[in-house]
Amino acid sequence: MSTLNFKSNIKCAACVEKVKPVLDTNTSISKWDVDLKDPERTLSIEAENLDIENLKTELEKVGYKIEKK
Repeated sequence: MSTLNFKSNIKCAACVEKVKPVLDTNTSISKWDVDLKDPERTLSIEAENLDIENLKTELEKVGYKIEKK
C-alpha cells in the first residue's frame, strides 16, 4: 500500500461530495482525503495498483483535475 499525493482543483466540501462517488467506488483505493486548507488542495490517496490515468479521466468527467506532486 502506498500513499499518493495530488494537486487538485477540489475547492470546497461540495466539490468533495462530487468526487466522493468516483473515489469511493475505485477498488484500488483504501482511503482518501482532500486537504481543503492547503493552497494546492492536496488529494491524498492510499492505494495499491492504482491506475492514475484512469482516475484522472474519471475525475475529469465530474469536472475535476489532479496532478501528481
